[in-house]
Amino acid sequence: MKYDYLIVGSGLFGAVFAHEATKKGKKCLVIDKRDHIGGNIYCEKIEDINVHKYGAHIFHTSNRKIWDYINRFAEFNQYINSPVAVYKDELYNLPFNMNTFSKMWNIRTPQEAQKIISEQIAKENITEPQNLEEQALSLVGRDVYEKLIKGYTQKQWGRKCTELPAFIIKRLPLRFTYDNNYFNDRYQGIPVGGYTPIIEQMLEGADVLLNTDYFDFIQKNPEITEKIIYTGMIDEYFGFSLGHLEYRTVRFETEVLDTDNYQGNAVVNYTEAEVPYTRIIEHKHFEFGKQPKTVISREYSSEWKPGIEPYYPINDERNSSLYAQYQALAQKEERVIFGGRLGQYKYYDMDKVIEAALDCVEKELN
Repeated sequence: MKYDYLIVGSGLFGAVFAHEATKKGKKCLVIDKRDHIGGNIYCEKIEDINVHKYGAHIFHTSNRKIWDYINRFAEFNQYINSPVAVYKDELYNLPFNMNTFSKMWNIRTPQEAQKIISEQIAKENITEPQNLEEQALSLVGRDVYEKLIKGYTQKQWGRKCTELPAFIIKRLPLRFTYDNNYFNDRYQGIPVGGYTPIIEQMLEGADVLLNTDYFDFIQKNPEITEKIIYTGMIDEYFGFSLGHLEYRTVRFETEVLDTDNYQGNAVVNYTEAEVPYTRIIEHKHFEFGKQPKTVISREYSSEWKPGIEPYYPINDERNSSLYAQYQALAQKEERVIFGGRLGQYKYYDMDKVIEAALDCVEKELN
């Protein structure tokens, strides 16, 4: 059987492309090496709770076109991302706002907060930051850095802040209002029932094969398609011929607890270096759940190694240069389009993935 498109990966990029191509009468085969569809937005039902198996995914966008598009496939609730940070025995609101500063310094007005931060920045006297620590100190001062940035960042990257380049933190937003909404985007929420049903609808009309490795499959079926949409790792596609691109990865410890409410918030960050995990997600709070039990996931950040799931591209000078070389090879592949987080070695928010996939469809099919 011959297909117009072989789509490698059933995450958002591949699913959107499959949906739009199928609507235009194209025959699509979607393959995925995992035993489920949806990529990293896959939700698994545990104790009647939609568990974000690969970490918290909160949909947010300022693009009305993308918001209207995703709402064709699901009803979204009114969840607002308002994380809490724990430092030792202290609790702070995120992002950094007047609730954070009021708790930290026992103050009330924006003027008081601005004065303290300005004085702390001046005291550091850093004009040309040489590393991430100096960059952060020059932006927010000592207190916010020590309690809410230093330990968390070291856990995220697996190295001291003094060993990380300054460019990782280009800016640190400070809000001098009592506003705990993490995102500035106009539209925000969680799909009622989780993300998996969205992908199921997008893949209607396409053929789907799970537990299928692309390289084995294409070797056995070299003539199965005219065109390939590849959302796997771009360096793996080329056999790592120029070397490995680097990632950070995340390990999850998920457990069911015999309580209806463990931490009172969906996302709680642990910002001191001595606590081994970066945050705890309590999944039921994404959908305002009332189930008698709860499910939590502790997240541990670690260095990526071949064979484990890559999460966050490390867009430093070395990796950006290496990706550019792979990209040059990709442009010579006449029947392959590379897309998504791994295919383009780029951290994508979900709305940007959808936008990129729709742009890809527009170029390819119109």
